[in-house]
Amino acid sequence: MSPKRILIISTPVGPLGSGEGGGVELTLHSLVLGLTGRGHHVEVLAPERSLHVGTVVHQTHGTLQPTAHTAHRDTPVIIPPDGVLAAMCEWARANQEHFDVILNLAYDWLPLYLTPYFAITPLAHLVSMATLSETMDDVIERAAALRPRNVAMHSQAQADTFPTLAHSVPIIASGIAVERYDLHITADEPRHLGFIGRISPEKGLADVVAVAAATGLPLKVWGLMQDQATWDAAIAAHPEAQVSYEGFLPTDDLQAAIGGCAAVVMAPKWVEAFGNVAIEAMATGVPVIAYRRGGPAEIVVDGETGFLVEPDDIDGLIAAVGRIDELDRVECRQRVEEEYSIEALAARVDRWLDVVIECHRSSWSSESA
Repeated sequence: MSPKRILIISTPVGPLGSGEGGGVELTLHSLVLGLTGRGHHVEVLAPERSLHVGTVVHQTHGTLQPTAHTAHRDTPVIIPPDGVLAAMCEWARANQEHFDVILNLAYDWLPLYLTPYFAITPLAHLVSMATLSETMDDVIERAAALRPRNVAMHSQAQADTFPTLAHSVPIIASGIAVERYDLHITADEPRHLGFIGRISPEKGLADVVAVAAATGLPLKVWGLMQDQATWDAAIAAHPEAQVSYEGFLPTDDLQAAIGGCAAVVMAPKWVEAFGNVAIEAMATGVPVIAYRRGGPAEIVVDGETGFLVEPDDIDGLIAAVGRIDELDRVECRQRVEEEYSIEALAARVDRWLDVVIECHRSSWSSESA
C-alpha cells in the first residue's frame, strides 16, 4: 500500500484530552499512531486547546458542538453560531487537495451531509454510535447510499441498528497501544470491581452499583462526571455499596489503576458501538463482565475473557462475579494483542481507505466523462 496523506476530523464536542469525546478520543490517538507507523502522513483537525497528537494538529476555534449521546428519536439538528464543527468542515473542504482522503470521526449531521460535496478528495466516516435519532439515521444512510464504501462502523452489533446498512458497511472494530498497558497476573487485595466510562444515564452505572451492593465487593469508578444526577441516584439507591469515584484519568494513569480490579463490569442501557474500555481492561489482564448488548458482546469471549449476561439481568451480573476465578487473566491480554492492537486497527483502516480512494477515483472519472 502506497503512502497516503490523511486528514482526520476529530470530535467537535470537546478538545482532545478533555474526555468529552469518550472513546472517539482514544480511537483517534490509535489511528494517528497506527497509520503513521504504516508510513502515512496524518494530520488532525480538532477544537482549540486540544492535546497535540501526531505531527500536525490544526487547532480550530468555535463553539463546541452539543454531545449526541443524549439524543432522542426526534432530536433536531443543532448547528450553533460560530460552531467549531462548521469551521472544521470548511477548513477540510478548502484544503482537500492536500490530502488523499479525509476521515471524519465526528458523529454529527453536517460532515455526513457534505459527503458528496467533497469532489476532489473523498470524505469517509467512521461512525461512532449506533442508531440514536431519525435525523442522524437518515443522513448516515443517505451518505452510505451516495458513497457506498465511505461509511464504516466499529461492530456488527452497531451496524445491525441500521437495517439498510447492516450487511454492507465495513466493520473496523478498534484498537489500543497494548504495550502501554501493564499486565496484572492477579487482582489486588482486597478484591474490588471496576466501572470505566462517562457518568451518564446510558452507561448503566446504577446496575453496577447494585452488583457491588449484592456481592459486598467495593467498586471503583473511573470516568468523566457528565451527569451528577446519575451518580447521586445510583448511590442513593444502594447506600450499603462501597463506591469510590476515582476521577477521569489519562491513559497511562488509567491503565495502572484498573489493572488491580478483579473484574470490570459493563452494563450499558444502549447499544455500545464498540466499547473501548473493554479492551483497555482486558489489556491489563482484567476480565470483563458485560450485558450481551452492542460491541462488548463481540469483544468478550464468554467463559474465557469474561462473561456475557442477558441485557438488564442484574442477577446474572452478580452470578458472573462469583465465577471470575474461572478466568485466565493472561488470556484476556492475548485476546487484545491478537485482535485489538493499534497495528491490527491500522491495517483494517488502511485497507478500507484504499477502497474509499479507489471508488472515489472511479466515480469521479465516470461522472466527469
